[in-house]
Amino acid sequence: MKFIFADSLDMVDPAYDFIQDRNGKDREGYWDDLYPHEILGYAPYDGMLVSRGIVGDHRISGKYTEAQAQRFRRVGARTFLRLNKPQFQKLAIFGDCGAFTYVNEDKPPYTPGNMIEFYAEGGFSHGCSVDHIIFEFNRELTGMEGGSADARYRFDITLENAATFIRESQHLSKQFTPLGVVQGWSPDSMAEAAYRLVRMGYRYLALGGMVPLKAEDIRRCLAAVRDRVPADTKLHILGFAKADEIESFLPFQLTSFDTTSPLIRAFKDNRNNYYLPAENGKLKYFSAIRVPQALDNLRLKRLVQKGHFRTEDLLKLEAKALQYLRAFDDGEAELQPTLEAVLTYNSLIATEKPYEDVRSSPRMTTLASLYQRTLSEKPWKACSCAICRMASIEIIIFRASNRNKRRGMHNLAVYKRLIDRINNQEAKNEAINLYGYPCAAEC
Repeated sequence: MKFIFADSLDMVDPAYDFIQDRNGKDREGYWDDLYPHEILGYAPYDGMLVSRGIVGDHRISGKYTEAQAQRFRRVGARTFLRLNKPQFQKLAIFGDCGAFTYVNEDKPPYTPGNMIEFYAEGGFSHGCSVDHIIFEFNRELTGMEGGSADARYRFDITLENAATFIRESQHLSKQFTPLGVVQGWSPDSMAEAAYRLVRMGYRYLALGGMVPLKAEDIRRCLAAVRDRVPADTKLHILGFAKADEIESFLPFQLTSFDTTSPLIRAFKDNRNNYYLPAENGKLKYFSAIRVPQALDNLRLKRLVQKGHFRTEDLLKLEAKALQYLRAFDDGEAELQPTLEAVLTYNSLIATEKPYEDVRSSPRMTTLASLYQRTLSEKPWKACSCAICRMASIEIIIFRASNRNKRRGMHNLAVYKRLIDRINNQEAKNEAINLYGYPCAAEC
C-alpha cells in the first residue's frame, strides 16, 4: 500500500528567520523554497500527485503562477517537483484532473486527449481518466436505485471519458499507467462503475468523491467494488481524508491512496496538529500553541479597530508569549509562567476578552489543558527529524506558513513510518530509530 502525497506547492523557506519572522534575504519563492523531501533529506511518501486543476491553464485558474505552469509543462513533473535525483527516481508521480476545481461546471474542461497529452509530456507514471465528481451519497440504496439526474449525468460522462481515455492512451502504455476513475452516488452504483471500467480494460481503479464521506461509507464502497471486480484489480482512493484510520481499510487490499491530511491538520485541525508515534504502534497527537502575529491577525486587528485594545499592548503580550516559550525550551523558564503568558495572549483571540475575565471559562480551561500537555511532554524534543532539530520549539508554535507547513512536513514523515509499519517494512529499514527517521550514517 503506497502513500501518495497530493501536492499543491507545499514548500518552505529554509532560510526563514523565526526570531524576526521574515524570509531569507533575497528569497525567490519556488527557486529558494524546499519541498518536504528536500528539507527532510528523504521522501516522507511513496510518490506525489499533481492535479491538472492545481497547475492551471487557460481553462482553470490554478495555484501555480503562469511562469511556474509554463516551466512545469516544459521540464515535466519529476524535474519540477525535484524528484529527478537518484534517490527519488523510483517515486511514483500520479496525476488527475482536479475535479474539485471544476465541480460547478456543466462538464469537465478537459478532454481525455488533453489529459493524455498532459500525462505524457509531464512524464507521469500514473494518470487518472477524466471524471466529474458526484457529491450525492446514500448508503442504503441498492443496485442502480436513486441518483439525481445530475448525478447520473456525471456518472455517464465519467464512464464515457474513461472509455475514450483508455482507448486513446494504449500507444502510451509504457509511459504511464492509466487509472479509471470511479464515481457514484451509492456503494452499488460505484461498484457498477468499477465493473464497467474493468470491462473497458482498466486494471487500476481510483475511487473518487470520497473526501466528504464517513469512514464507514468508504468501507462500504470498497466492499461493494471488491465484490464486482477481479481480485487482482488495483485500487486507489483519491483524496483520502480519513488517513488516520488507514488500518481499518487493510481488508480491501488498497494498492495506494493519496492524501494531504497529515500536512493540512498541522494548521487546520483545532487540536491535533503535531504527530508522534505512539507506543501502541499508532499515532499520538499534540496541540500546537497559537501565537499569531498581532499585526496580521484579522481578529486582533478588529479588536484594535473597535477600540477594545491598543496595538502596542497586543505586541507586548505577543512578545512575552514568544519570549517565555523560547526560554522554556532552553530550560530558563518554568512551565506555569510560560503557560500563563501564552494563555494571556490566547484569551484575546479565543474569547476577545482579557484572560483574568475568562480564566475559568470552558474555552480557556480546555486550551490550558491542551497547552499544558504539549509543554510538559515537549514532543519536539523527542523527534530527531531535520525539521525538529533545526526549528526546536518553533515547530510547535502555531504561527504563519513557514512554521505551520514545517510542522505538516514533520507529520508527513511520522505518517510515512506508520504506513511502513503497516506494510511490515520495518525489517527493510534496520537503520531507522524509534521515531522513524534516518540515522546520521544514512544522511
